[in-house]
Amino acid sequence: MKKPLKVPRFKNESEERRFWAATDLSRHYQSKDFARVSFPNLKPTSRPISIRLPEYLLSRIKEQANEIHIPYQALIKEYLKAGAFPRHRGV
Repeated sequence: MKKPLKVPRFKNESEERRFWAATDLSRHYQSKDFARVSFPNLKPTSRPISIRLPEYLLSRIKEQANEIHIPYQALIKEYLKAGAFPRHRGV
């Protein structure tokens, strides 16, 4: 460890955010000072979106979800995660 970092008490989150944005941690720590941590209960944040789908497509997705016993929105997320994103080709 290099020189110790003194973390002040913050009045609010904005003040803390400014402190961490302006602080160069490499002046206080070396890579060997860090330990790997895990946050097993941390869930990714999500937000609702609105998307229009043709009736037949939504019906088919709901049927497939019902067949495998999962909510249809979870099935849509799985499809998106599975690589439904085409690679950009310069047009």
